[in-house]
Amino acid sequence: MATLFVIKSCDTCRKARKALDERGLPYQVHDLREDGLSAALLEHILERVPMVEVLNRRSTTWRNLPEEDKQDVDANKARTLIMANPTLLKRPLLDTGDEIRVGYRGGDYDDLKG
Repeated sequence: MATLFVIKSCDTCRKARKALDERGLPYQVHDLREDGLSAALLEHILERVPMVEVLNRRSTTWRNLPEEDKQDVDANKARTLIMANPTLLKRPLLDTGDEIRVGYRGGDYDDLKG
């Protein structure tokens, strides 16, 4: 079964859930705020998706970080920041078991089979 990583208050995450529901695709929801983010889960994501694609530099969380935290971000620093602030992950993240899809735009899940 697929896992959709979300933040429940995120409009794009709601659209992704609606798209999965409309297609009748089974999935479980993992709320990054409520359910958290383990180091093992972050590594699972990063094995399939490059850090540059999952670090959300447009988020409110990023904008609220101290300037020194946003400077010279390499993979290790990004891991530390994401572990401390799971909302720095771009979302939604859909883990189908075969791949992880980052973000959602209309039609992104049309090729998925239930």
